[in-house]
Amino acid sequence: MKHIILGISAWIFTLSCGFSQSATQPASTTLPRIAIAGLGIESSTFSPAKTTEEAFHARYGPEVFNAYPFMMPVSPLRKQAMWLPTIVGKSLPGGAVTREAYESLVNKTLDSLKKYGPYDGLYFDIHGAMSVVGLDDPEGDFLARIRKVIGYKTLVSTSMDLHGNVSWRLAQNSDLITCYRMAPHEDAMQTKERAVVNLLDRLKSGKGKPAYKAWIPVPILLPGEKTSTRIEPGKSLYKQVEPLADHREGIVDAAIWIGYAWADEPRNHAVVMVTGDDKAKVTETAEKLALDFWNVRNQFDFVAPTGTLEKSLSDAFASKKHPFFISDTGDNPTAGGAGDVTWTLTQLLARPEFKKADGPSLIYASIPDPELVKKAMAAGVGGQVDGVAGARVDSRFAPPVRLKGTVESIVKGDKDAEVEVVVKVGSVHVIVTQKRKPYHKEIDFTRLGLKPREADIVVVKIGYLEPELYAMQQGWIMALTPGGVNQDLARLPFKRIKRPIFPFDKDMATPNLSAQMVPLSGEK
Repeated sequence: MKHIILGISAWIFTLSCGFSQSATQPASTTLPRIAIAGLGIESSTFSPAKTTEEAFHARYGPEVFNAYPFMMPVSPLRKQAMWLPTIVGKSLPGGAVTREAYESLVNKTLDSLKKYGPYDGLYFDIHGAMSVVGLDDPEGDFLARIRKVIGYKTLVSTSMDLHGNVSWRLAQNSDLITCYRMAPHEDAMQTKERAVVNLLDRLKSGKGKPAYKAWIPVPILLPGEKTSTRIEPGKSLYKQVEPLADHREGIVDAAIWIGYAWADEPRNHAVVMVTGDDKAKVTETAEKLALDFWNVRNQFDFVAPTGTLEKSLSDAFASKKHPFFISDTGDNPTAGGAGDVTWTLTQLLARPEFKKADGPSLIYASIPDPELVKKAMAAGVGGQVDGVAGARVDSRFAPPVRLKGTVESIVKGDKDAEVEVVVKVGSVHVIVTQKRKPYHKEIDFTRLGLKPREADIVVVKIGYLEPELYAMQQGWIMALTPGGVNQDLARLPFKRIKRPIFPFDKDMATPNLSAQMVPLSGEK
């Protein structure tokens, strides 16, 4: 099982999952009974935004299968267990989750788990960087509460984003644990599938819980834009993981978590964790990865050139190749920014180069404002709109920005934005959304009638470019702009992270990177 070829996630789903749970399951009652549950969000404590329950777009019961291409009715993995999905919810990154939303979703999960137990296994699908108002370590709290329902005989396999945080409590309550090995996260679905494969393997073989779990906190806190696996040293560091994790007897999995840089909790730091049945190999592997990570800490740098917005625009104007991409990094909604900071857009619209309709063509993605969207819809395509947008949530850096221009398109039905409009102001095409949305794919633009490949400049609220945008760009710079996910971490008011930690304490002594053996779940 361990070495089966992953890739079922590429299968095309053509069958409906909308029928009853019992109808989708194999008839045999000898198969392992496995529950599925999880909540995922990356949330910044430095953003004034708050995340509510509806943002998680929670799936319930059989609906959960639709989140995993490898769990379609025709897939081999689907047939290997009696699957009992409860609730899986995934939100766009944002501000801290309200306590009310967290408790509601957790309690619904617990209620569902109570109904369908007992369980041989649980697939626990989380991100690992959730912040909840008034609560530290939400994922650790969530799993500890799940354990009170399912007990400690149930085998729990946890999958995470490498930008998640692994607390001691989360490590102890997980029996199997893994995370992505790529940033950008092109292996996200492969990782989730690996977590399921590992769980099935341990259940069907009778091996059960791995005997050893090594956990090493690494006192490093860096943003994802400095730790991409596209470039060194992240590329070589993460390239070690697969051969150490997947091809050594006695090792079940190995993982390196970069951690999440925009939340102020003691658990926010890097972690290495290795699970397996051979204590010596588990220890040796964990300590090697941790030491290798520590030794290259000074080599991490931004994945792209960086500069002020002024420098970024100067580079864009000077470029003979287009489109030239500028990442508006400080308010990146996929890192936890509020998404409605107007600072960059205000600066752009004030530039004389963009005042006339025939100036350099620039696409700006995006600014959320439901009131301006209403005005644009009333004006209609081709009509004129005049109003202010943005800074409804985060007005710390600039007030709402005035948009006076022509409505070029109105598109309804997006899962996140709900309604999107394009307003042309001078030579700037501003995408305004009813609710915030990240713009990661070419179709995000073309469905609005925009042609990013033909634009001179494309400004996107993002950090490192996602694969489709990266393939499209003919020039790229990350503008170090203000916002709740400011790339200059030293500017953020950290008070609770564990110190010393790199890079805040650059001259700190070499830390103790010895493996700490985590007790098996249910043991103290």
